[in-house]
Amino acid sequence: MSKGSGWDQRLVVGAGGKGLVGHAGAVLLRKCADRTGLTNGLNKVLPRGNGPGWWDRGTVLVSLAVAIVLGATSMSDIAVLAHQGLVFGDPPSEPTVRRALAGLDETALKRIGKARAKVRTHVWTLLARRPQGFPWLTVAGKLLSGWVVIDLDATLITAHSPKQGAAATFKKGFGFHPLGA
Repeated sequence: MSKGSGWDQRLVVGAGGKGLVGHAGAVLLRKCADRTGLTNGLNKVLPRGNGPGWWDRGTVLVSLAVAIVLGATSMSDIAVLAHQGLVFGDPPSEPTVRRALAGLDETALKRIGKARAKVRTHVWTLLARRPQGFPWLTVAGKLLSGWVVIDLDATLITAHSPKQGAAATFKKGFGFHPLGA
């Protein structure tokens, strides 16, 4: 079973201040995975468990990816999705995530790769049908047309700070990471 809640049926993006969802980027990521067919494609190529209450493994993997976007660094952090239970439904449990990941062997990884490639081809085909770009996209009051690709990257810049309580970065150094475009 997919454990869906029909959460995306009434989804709109706006700035009106009503019905706001924290971490909306995660909601859009999940909706993108669902609407492009990635979630369903993964569910089709990964074996299911038996019995009532089993999660589709593709849904678990997509949920785990969304949790990582929200800052999860371990399987137990799948719980970060609990605060969006009204949107996504209850998140899979840590043991469910462990079982889903433990079942991934080389054959399953190849099937996942093929499912991802199929979805990627589908998305690029849809985008190719719109060579004028996204006419509905307006930024700062300007209607964007054509393709605009911005490649963002962060580079750690080492800097010493004698400040009290300064903490090291995840790479155990001190400094900052400006974004470059």
